[in-house]
Amino acid sequence: MLTCGLPLQVAVFLVVVGVTLALPHSPHPEKLMPYKFGYEVSDSYSGQYFDHKEYSDGTVVKGKYSVDLPDGRQQTVEYRADPDSGYQADVSYRGPGQHQHNNGHHH
Repeated sequence: MLTCGLPLQVAVFLVVVGVTLALPHSPHPEKLMPYKFGYEVSDSYSGQYFDHKEYSDGTVVKGKYSVDLPDGRQQTVEYRADPDSGYQADVSYRGPGQHQHNNGHHH
């Protein structure tokens, strides 16, 4: 496992940008180069964990990523993107969520 101090929002942004850049942008897409990648980050200081795996055959991109949410649940997104159907995602959650209490005063 890799330890990283990146804020969770930055990591999620990088994932979204990576998926967006992997999609063809022309009305007549050419076949792209097949690829496969993955990573896993576990930050013992903050207790955050996230991972991402993605692969493409040159036309269809498929992947899955998971992030720990502030309420204690883990969100997993499995996705597929292709020129005909666009981006499709199946989002699931694991674990009981805990309500975050705000100890601040409201005026």
